[in-house]
Amino acid sequence: MGLGNNDGLLARVLATVFLVSPIISSSASFAEIDPDSGLVVAEGWETVRANCTACHSAKFITLQRGDRDTWESMIRWMQNTQGLWLFDEQTEDTILSYLAVNYPPGKSSRRRNLSPAELPKD
Repeated sequence: MGLGNNDGLLARVLATVFLVSPIISSSASFAEIDPDSGLVVAEGWETVRANCTACHSAKFITLQRGDRDTWESMIRWMQNTQGLWLFDEQTEDTILSYLAVNYPPGKSSRRRNLSPAELPKD
């Protein structure tokens, strides 16, 4: 039994509900973001904010991705070339754990580097 002139409206409403429902349910699992820094609010974020944003924007962190070893190599590079101070063992562990959990590989907002074959020809 149809609804006459309302069939099209009902179909559009149902389509909208089915399209929007997954977005709404998946957004509920998103982490809280600190509005001032843009960092994920999770265990260790205050330590990261205090130590890392003393020298650079938190955006530098949020645009990067890596496993614990990758983050550690970035810290070593900053210590060896940019004047970043040495951390005590607990502070460094907190920073590396936070970064590895909240900014892991595979969730980058940046595109991958182009291969040489994909680069524009001169």
